[in-house]
Amino acid sequence: MEDQEMQLKVRRVTDKFTESMYVLANEPSVALYRLQEHVRRSLPELVQHKTDMQSWEEQSQGAIYSVEYACSAVKSMTNSSVYFKNIDSLLRQAISMKEQINNSQGRSCVRTQDCLLIV
Repeated sequence: MEDQEMQLKVRRVTDKFTESMYVLANEPSVALYRLQEHVRRSLPELVQHKTDMQSWEEQSQGAIYSVEYACSAVKSMTNSSVYFKNIDSLLRQAISMKEQINNSQGRSCVRTQDCLLIV
């Protein structure tokens, strides 16, 4: 009787030991399987996010380029105010000379906003 009891206890211990060894031997495989499963599920979404981010980056770079170009155009326009003043002065001189020529020829000039009309 004692022998049977001992055999039963030994069998339980060896079964538990075998089960533990089986779990320990397969644990890395299970972990790798879970990792593979996770990557397979989440990778398409990550790829889509990456594609979206690249698209947004391209659009942002285009907008930044446009803004920088507009800023440089505005800066060059403010720097050109000297030239516009010079042009304005030269136009005023030309109008004055034209009026003098017309007056010396005996004609009167009527000045409008955009041009001179000879009357």
